[in-house]
Amino acid sequence: MTNKHKIPNKVTAMLVYGRLPLVSLGMLCAIAVMWMRSPVLYSMGVSFLFISMSFDLVDGWFAARFSPNPTLANLAERIMDKIVYSIIFPLVAVGVMWRLIFISPGHTRPELLHAIFILILCVIVLIRDNFAHFIRSFAIQKGQEPELREITRLRTIVAAPVGALLYAHAFYVPDGSGILYSWVSWIGNLSLRTLFIIEIVFLVINLGSIAGYCRKYGTYCLDDICDNDDLLRRKILSFFPNSLTIMNAIMGFLAVFFTYQGRIKEAYLILIGATIFDKLDGALARKLGLTEPLSTDTPKISMGSFLDDFADAISFCIAPAWIFYIILSDAHNNFISPFPIGFAALFYLILGISRLVYFTLDKNPIPGFFKGMPTPAAALLVTAPLIIFSQSISDNSQLVYFWGIFCFATMVVASLAMNLYPVKYLHLGRFMSRHPRVGQISLVVLLSVFTPYFGYVTFIYMLLYLFSPIITGRIDPEVAARETKNIA
Repeated sequence: MTNKHKIPNKVTAMLVYGRLPLVSLGMLCAIAVMWMRSPVLYSMGVSFLFISMSFDLVDGWFAARFSPNPTLANLAERIMDKIVYSIIFPLVAVGVMWRLIFISPGHTRPELLHAIFILILCVIVLIRDNFAHFIRSFAIQKGQEPELREITRLRTIVAAPVGALLYAHAFYVPDGSGILYSWVSWIGNLSLRTLFIIEIVFLVINLGSIAGYCRKYGTYCLDDICDNDDLLRRKILSFFPNSLTIMNAIMGFLAVFFTYQGRIKEAYLILIGATIFDKLDGALARKLGLTEPLSTDTPKISMGSFLDDFADAISFCIAPAWIFYIILSDAHNNFISPFPIGFAALFYLILGISRLVYFTLDKNPIPGFFKGMPTPAAALLVTAPLIIFSQSISDNSQLVYFWGIFCFATMVVASLAMNLYPVKYLHLGRFMSRHPRVGQISLVVLLSVFTPYFGYVTFIYMLLYLFSPIITGRIDPEVAARETKNIA
């Protein structure tokens, strides 16, 4: 080995194996913090975790390029990941409960909910790591070549920063002093809303990582488990789109939760997330061949379709009606109070569920089109003006009155549009798949969330979709049903 390779190899070894002592020191500092509540030990522990996080972000890159045996280095890096995460995340779960009892004894219900959510998140992280190790090892035994490009694994890149962030939050000790403490203590004081958003994104990434491993290596396991049993294979595969459907329903509940916290923008973004899950579960079910019945005796209404309708009813019928009622009722405005707010919310809810029932029982669907406005689009249409209404509350009363009437009218119009069955609405998700530029435009629209005009932009976008059948209704159903550019 030449001298020019000695230093990089030592650096690689330090980055790969140095995380374990750093995380161990962080664990000892955390134990000491729980015992003595020392701000100095808290600052030291957070520093150890952030140095370990820095090592984790670059060790895979060094291992793949500078080690004389990259395969061994990458395997060692994977083992270090498992050991380090097995230390950090259980430690964080304990720390959050400790903070709840000793640092915030007068904790609120959202703080308790956050602690429970972190516990569930930590369990899912460990399940994901063990599942990935199992399915990858099984595929390698069947002849699959191991993947060495660690930098492409988004979950691995995100896990270390999130672990360090949660550590800083869980073991936060107030009333400290010093430059180092001032640098790290602000992390411990992040708001619950910010932490929830980060943790939900991390949860989605972990679930996506599990789905990615299943897609890449799952065939080997299915072939061995099912042994040509198509019914068993179908039941196992249906778990994955059903999981996405459940995430759709969870997003609906989260949107209502954020509305109660006065975060209508975040609630709208979560509803957009629900529509994404609604698109993904259908696309995945079609890709896995689950939409076609095994025989002619198979009933049309399956467990998957029932679960999909149930999730859509929560996220796109109940949640928007509930959000509408919360926003207008909490305005406490003399001009808005006489409105039949509850009637409008109930009207939207009943017609939305009627739309779902019709969609399920329709015996003559049009490929690539919806008969009547789909419930996800209606949900985004009626929620967008509520963002504008919330912003107008601090302005003059006449503006509040105008937007109150506007939101009320939008609820009625969207309710009726969902049940105008002769009108054909294009499947927007498939249209974006065929025309990526439309998806890019939608992303630009989404970026307006950082401006005061987010409500206006999204409402105009959904208003265009409301009147889109004037143009898109002429598209050939065979073209509208395609999910890619290719004809084949």
